[in-house]
Amino acid sequence: MTQPPSNQPPGGFGAPQDPNQVPAPGMPPVPPVPPQAPPVPPQAPQAGAPGAPGLYGQPQQPGYGYPQQPGQPGPYGQQPPQQPGPYGYPQQPQQPQQPGPYGQQPQQPGPYGQQPGPYGGGYPTQPMYQGGPTPPPAPGGGGLKGRTGVVAAVAAGAVLIAAVTTWAVVGGGDDEKDPIAQPTATASASSSASEAPKPTESVDAGDGSGDGRGGDDDLNAGRKPGEAKVNWLLKNNVDLPRNGSDVLGPWIVGDVVVKAMYKSIDGYSLSDGSLKWHLDVPFELCAAPPAPSSGGFMVFGHNDSAKDGAKCLGLQQVNLKTGKVGWKKSIPKPTGLFAFSDNTLSISGNTVTAAGSSSAYGFSLTDGKQLFKGATTGCKPFAFAGGSKLIAAMDCPSGSTTKKIQAVGEVNPATGKPKYTFQLEANWQVDKVYSVDPLVVSATQREQKKWTIFALDAKGKLRSQIQGGKDKFAPSCGGSFVVFGKNLQGCTGVAADANTFYMATETSYGTPNEVVAFDLKTGKAKWRSKAPNEQTMTPLRMDSGQVLVYVDPSYDKGGAVATIAPTGGAPKIVLQHPASTAEIENSFYDPGFAYGGGTFVVTSGRVSATNDKEEKQVKTMMAFSK
Repeated sequence: MTQPPSNQPPGGFGAPQDPNQVPAPGMPPVPPVPPQAPPVPPQAPQAGAPGAPGLYGQPQQPGYGYPQQPGQPGPYGQQPPQQPGPYGYPQQPQQPQQPGPYGQQPQQPGPYGQQPGPYGGGYPTQPMYQGGPTPPPAPGGGGLKGRTGVVAAVAAGAVLIAAVTTWAVVGGGDDEKDPIAQPTATASASSSASEAPKPTESVDAGDGSGDGRGGDDDLNAGRKPGEAKVNWLLKNNVDLPRNGSDVLGPWIVGDVVVKAMYKSIDGYSLSDGSLKWHLDVPFELCAAPPAPSSGGFMVFGHNDSAKDGAKCLGLQQVNLKTGKVGWKKSIPKPTGLFAFSDNTLSISGNTVTAAGSSSAYGFSLTDGKQLFKGATTGCKPFAFAGGSKLIAAMDCPSGSTTKKIQAVGEVNPATGKPKYTFQLEANWQVDKVYSVDPLVVSATQREQKKWTIFALDAKGKLRSQIQGGKDKFAPSCGGSFVVFGKNLQGCTGVAADANTFYMATETSYGTPNEVVAFDLKTGKAKWRSKAPNEQTMTPLRMDSGQVLVYVDPSYDKGGAVATIAPTGGAPKIVLQHPASTAEIENSFYDPGFAYGGGTFVVTSGRVSATNDKEEKQVKTMMAFSK
């Protein structure tokens, strides 16, 4: 069941700080970007425009896209242009300056241009608070399908930024699926081939023998030369609660694709969709890291009971290759008046972390032994991003009840001790980590609908801030059933390699979008690649040095897997899905994707229906290969 979204306090950029010190006031702030919501009536001033009413009816400071008037302080206490820039960066004398939390910038349009509304565009954006599924986008506008809204752009700065810009952000807390965990009770699983798996879905093998879309319809009957084949199509066979259930996954490990939903975890054959193993968990699933370990191990979080208000405190290790159950344990239950069991999970090396607004822990992925507990003074971690490095998002002391300070930094996965801490400007929030290595971070001020993206180097120093110009962007970060926790990872629409950050522009019905490559040394755009055939494409990750993208299906064209060279150019189609099954491929709600072993898998991000009969007809997963 989906819970209300993250309510983390906002934070902003700043210089690296000692995590045990109270942050000093006056850090240069990130300039605001005009909100991108529905167009403002002509007679009313646009949000973010100078003189427009802000929160509580107060006049609003100039927004991200508005150049600062010479000789006047900027919205975050910026000094007049003649003053030296923050962090010792000199300002351009006698020129109008763009306010920027990292220093002043010559006058230029705001990040991603001035957009009409949060994330710009006409598609409905995520609700301010995550709850049930977001309605699919209506034709004509611009958000990325089924996920987070669009961003407006960021103006670059010399330092973090000696002239940063931000963009407007939509208020939908896109916390990816990260939840909680508690004492794990006994879980049963098919852990060997001799145990018959419990079927949870009906399979259509694409040859007319299954029931994937009714009757004896052959999914590959209309396949044209050069098109991929449909390996299989699954329909739901799980009796779900009244409001349905979110889906965790998919993950491809070897020849198995795994997804989890409600109280079960299932591994399917990548080639034919047959069930290879099935695992029941005692109570509803509530959390999972974005990706398993390199060895194929995953730790799932589940509720501690079936009662209303159950806490997500149970941890269960599972080998995704075999379905074999490993260690189980409970995350210590937080205590105190403002204690919340809102943990999110991540994996880095041999460590699995569980962190929320009340506490943070690191456990051994091998045996579940506790490795560390997060700091209880100074900057305290509330979420982690895993992978090749472990990155923490932290709440820091501000010395004021009206000012919130957050930070981001790398920590040692074996001890939890920080390697560096980079403090954001007051009242800015660490929103997402788009990449852990190189470190690329999204930050927002939700109430003010401001957004920015910045990169740090390996020592935690500001590397650049992304300059989006007048484009609108739409990273897709999914929904969440976490109350106050924050999933830092799991976004599609973005990717990064050592020197470049890639982000897709907002989609618009019938118009191809683009992937824009930004130089991480300067934050400036290097090249653009347009989607093929009037379709839209979404970066998924890097793959063998190439940008791996998914091309969305249209009404008469199948989707596709493609790659874009790091030097740019047109996308190269790797796997062209059949046009004959485009309608099915396009029907998955809030889809999740996985690509491995030459096979592409798409899953529905949530399964729900108005009655039990319709629930069993919901298509849940589909696979394509050559």
